[in-house]
Amino acid sequence: MMVPRGIRLPAATNDPVVPPSKPLRLMAVHAHPDDESSKGAATMARYVREGAEVMVATLTGGERGDILNKAMERPDVRDNLPRIRREEMARAREILGVHQQFLGFVDSGLPEGDPLPPLPDGCFALQPLEKAAGPLVRAVREFRPHVILTYDEEGGYPHPDHIKTHQVAVEAFEAAADPDRYPGTGDPWQPLKLYYFATFHKDRITALHEEMLERGLESPYAEWFKRWEEQESDRKPVEITSRVQCADYFPIRDQALLAHATQIDPDSSWFACPVEVQRAAWPTEDYHLARSVVDAEFPEDDLFAGIRERVSR
Repeated sequence: MMVPRGIRLPAATNDPVVPPSKPLRLMAVHAHPDDESSKGAATMARYVREGAEVMVATLTGGERGDILNKAMERPDVRDNLPRIRREEMARAREILGVHQQFLGFVDSGLPEGDPLPPLPDGCFALQPLEKAAGPLVRAVREFRPHVILTYDEEGGYPHPDHIKTHQVAVEAFEAAADPDRYPGTGDPWQPLKLYYFATFHKDRITALHEEMLERGLESPYAEWFKRWEEQESDRKPVEITSRVQCADYFPIRDQALLAHATQIDPDSSWFACPVEVQRAAWPTEDYHLARSVVDAEFPEDDLFAGIRERVSR
C-alpha cells in the first residue's frame, strides 16, 4: 500500500480474527470508521446480544475525513486525526459489542468543486479491484460469515470510498468460495447472503417527520424532502426486502455514534429526532437482499432467515 505524503498511519488496533465458534456470523463491510455506527448499528447490537458473532471490516482509516464536530476542531486533534479516529473506532466497537478490523487502505477524501479535483494518489478508491478486494477476501475466509452487509451500487451516497466498498464487498462475496481466486488468502468460504443497507430512505424519513409533527415537535427533515425533489430522477430507491426489529437497541447505536466525537456533533441533526419517536414511527433497520445462495421469502424480519436451520444441523 502506498501512503501519500502527509498521511501518518498509526499502529493497527484491530481485534484478532475471531475463530468461528458460534453458529451465526455476520460481517458488515464499511468504508470509514463511524459508518458502522450510522448504518445497521442497532441490528448488529441486537444480533451480538442474541449470541451471534459480528465483525466490522473497515476498509480505510478515515484519515481524510473532515472534523464535523466544532468542539473537536483543535490543532491537537487535527494533527493526530488518523490515531484519534482509530481510538474512536475502538470505543464504538466496544459499545456495540462487535469485533472489528481495519483492512489497511487510505481514505480517498470527498472531492468537492467544479470541476471535481482528482483523487489523491494511492487512495483506496483508485486501487485496482483485485488489490482492493484481497484483504477483504482474506477476512471473509478467516471469519467465515454467513451474512455480509454493505452499501448499494451508489454507495448509499456518492462518496468514492463507499462506491469502491460496494465493489469490493460484491467481489469478496463472489470470490471467497472459489479456491482458484485470491490464492494465499485462506481456505475457501461461501457466504450465504449479501445485503445492502437501506437506511435513509423516503418512507422512513416521512414517518419520522409525521410522527414529530403529530407530537408538536419541530421536524429536522424539511431539507431532506427538498433534496429528494431535486434528485428524484437521479437515483432509484433501494428495494426493501428485509426489516429487522431493533428499536430496543437504538440507544446503543447512538452511544456508538457519539464515540466518533470528531465526526458526530451531539447537538447535530443526528439526534434531533427523539428515540421514543423513532421507536414509535419506524422501529426497524432496513435492507435489500442483493445475493443469496439460500431460499428467501419476502418480506424478511431476520437477516439469518434460511440460514439458522442450515447451520444448526
